[in-house]
Amino acid sequence: MALAFASASTSLTALRSPRAAKTTPKRSKFLKKGISRGIEWANEAFHIPQVSKTLDDVLWLRNLEDSQAAPVEPRDWPKPSYPGLSGVDLFMADFKALEAYASYFYYLSKIWSKPLPEVYSPQDVVDYFSCRPHIVALRLLEVGLCFLSAAIRIRTSGMRKFLRSNAEKDIDGKLSQYNFGMVLKETMLNLGPTFIKVGQSLSTRPDIIGSDISKALSELHDQIPPFPRAIAMKIIEEELGSPVELFFSYISEEPVAAASFGQVYRGSTLEGLSVAVKVQRPNLRHVVVRDVYILRLGLGLVQKMAKRKSDLRLYADELGKGLVGELDYTLEAENASEFQVAHSSFPFIRVPKVFPHLTRKRVLTMEWMVGESPTDLLSISTGDSSTYSERQKLEAKRRLLDLVNKGVEASLVQLLETGLLHADPHPGNLRYISSGQMGFLDFGLLCRMEKKHQFAMLASIVHIVNGDWQSLVLALTEMDVVRPGSNIRRITMDLEDSLEEVEFNDGIPDVKFSRVLSKIWSVALKYQFRMPPYYTLVLRSLASLEGKFISGQILSFPFASDF
Repeated sequence: MALAFASASTSLTALRSPRAAKTTPKRSKFLKKGISRGIEWANEAFHIPQVSKTLDDVLWLRNLEDSQAAPVEPRDWPKPSYPGLSGVDLFMADFKALEAYASYFYYLSKIWSKPLPEVYSPQDVVDYFSCRPHIVALRLLEVGLCFLSAAIRIRTSGMRKFLRSNAEKDIDGKLSQYNFGMVLKETMLNLGPTFIKVGQSLSTRPDIIGSDISKALSELHDQIPPFPRAIAMKIIEEELGSPVELFFSYISEEPVAAASFGQVYRGSTLEGLSVAVKVQRPNLRHVVVRDVYILRLGLGLVQKMAKRKSDLRLYADELGKGLVGELDYTLEAENASEFQVAHSSFPFIRVPKVFPHLTRKRVLTMEWMVGESPTDLLSISTGDSSTYSERQKLEAKRRLLDLVNKGVEASLVQLLETGLLHADPHPGNLRYISSGQMGFLDFGLLCRMEKKHQFAMLASIVHIVNGDWQSLVLALTEMDVVRPGSNIRRITMDLEDSLEEVEFNDGIPDVKFSRVLSKIWSVALKYQFRMPPYYTLVLRSLASLEGKFISGQILSFPFASDF
């Protein structure tokens, strides 16, 4: 419907007179400002944000939370049955049981007073949501209804496709995967920040989910609806402790980018420096930790059903630590500084400067980095000739290929030299700078590797290329992946059967990380490999880089042979 509306709008615009075409943007801008003012007036007149916050606090029992609450020892549900007692003894036993229940509910009130921890702790999270089962139940119902609605939409679209003629089926067949991706994208948007993060990760793997679905999900990187500016400015004032005007001479009316966890405004400091001001979405920590807790419950259920010895909930805990760490912008500022220092000897890697005095837990201020994203370069290089000249397209292709080379080199430097990896290198976090540098943004997630793991991973890459599976198993043992006492020979034989021989094209080994990873993962499940805490972030980083730069969205373009 949205595509049809856009097409009709384009047709009408083409039929209008030049004068009407010029006035249309002004009218739409006027309408947009009018609607925004109307929303702001309604929020102020009816106190909608305050009422919403009050209801939210009541639902989450935040009024009972006390940051100064002392820790309490866990207690079991009291046992009310006392068989074989006389009437008086039974009465006294019942009285004691009533006292036990009162004591237990008093204990629950103490648990309710304990707020959600600032730092992710599995036991604290379990204690917090065990007293709020209604929150978990409502979220499970919401997730179930959203995916049920998506399934119905997909099934009905499939039924419409079945009823069409053969010619229409051929045309629609090309769009069905993209439409499925669009439904999935809307579902992720409706479910909030945690699911948006999952969708963003999936969008970088077109080799797994298909290019059409990947294209639809890639809109999650830069088409997330922003929250109102008034709320953002209030968060800045709360975090910095004074009005915005005392710190910034200018902040843009609209955010230049909206992400799953926050949005970015372009601003200027009182000294005239151009900066990017990142503001976190309101009430984000509770929402993210709730979804991680639900994932933890699900993995625990899978572990029991599959009778796995290893605790699958550790993966949810690792994800929770990473996501909650991203919510503290002071940690992100420290990560950016650490990343800059570690890679200062590599001039092609650029990291924006952090302004610590303008940075707090929910506000991050960094140097404004001027550059082009891979998505912009890709759009120009494959754009319509009527929009871009051939010279512009060729120049965009050249910069895109240079960015690919810089990305490969930067990932090898991080993996094998510094051991400090940017764990979320999706297109929205990368920039190509005119000086030929590659700029990195968003340092909420960093992966730190030990030297012995770096050497073992380098060795494993060499063994994969050479098809030396026995040495690969030994390298995995060095990386603490293969459990001590495992049958190395049987694991090697299973890897040989799964991976077979590495294919060579023109003397160059054709090794695809995603294929090797999927095969190793199947063997890992069979022999119950254990993944070190850093390993999930390494896999996420490598998969994201390969999905965007190696899987074919960029390197398989016909212009690759022109340079």
